[in-house]
Amino acid sequence: MPVAPGNKRVKGVSVYRPFVYGSEAQPFDPANRPPNAPPDHTHQWRVYVKGVNDEDISYWLKKVQFKLHETYAQSVRTIEQPPFEVTETGWGEFEIQIKLYFVPESTEKPQTIWHSLKLHPYGNDIEGKRERREKVISQNYDEVIFNEPVEQFYDLLTGGGQQQQQSKGKGAKKSTTTGGGGAHTAEIPLHDSPGNPYSRATESAELDRISEALKNVEQMIKNERAKLAEKEKRLAELRATEGVPPPTKKK
Repeated sequence: MPVAPGNKRVKGVSVYRPFVYGSEAQPFDPANRPPNAPPDHTHQWRVYVKGVNDEDISYWLKKVQFKLHETYAQSVRTIEQPPFEVTETGWGEFEIQIKLYFVPESTEKPQTIWHSLKLHPYGNDIEGKRERREKVISQNYDEVIFNEPVEQFYDLLTGGGQQQQQSKGKGAKKSTTTGGGGAHTAEIPLHDSPGNPYSRATESAELDRISEALKNVEQMIKNERAKLAEKEKRLAELRATEGVPPPTKKK
């Protein structure tokens, strides 16, 4: 059966689009408490889905559904245009279900992720952060991968154009950004900034840290093996002096 127009897929191509999701929370200023906040609420918070560098992602993301704790009125909030976020007040931490709905051209099913809302400081200097009423940021980097997207969506993802068409085919396995002016990009910035900790420099530093940790683990294993060999040698010497035959290996 022939493929319906608009449903033909770009074979051998995977297109990824990075994004971040998370929350920001801050305790109320006693002198400037929100007038409509319930008496038992202590914080104002915001949960969001956005581009890595605050770039527009609505060309592939149609809407976002946030499922809050059931104690909230209208606990399911659907945001159909940027910014994809919900701002609320509260007193407790809970898991938020986030469902990503892609644009109709994608023909892709929604994807669900989860985020743990954090209201209280964590890490170093917790007491100091609490006294200064610092904003608590809990954020995650993620990527959505569209495997063999339909042609119409592929052109939408990449911005279209002749140079994009040339990247189709068996040789193209993963597309990040292609073409010249007007093309949509998925490139992560070279350097981080105060509002964006995700960059090529950060990635490189993390890879170096992991590589160094692996070297340390390999050296620890080597040292432990040397210690074990020395103990086995010493045990064999003791057996020999006591006239105890060495253990035989089972067949």
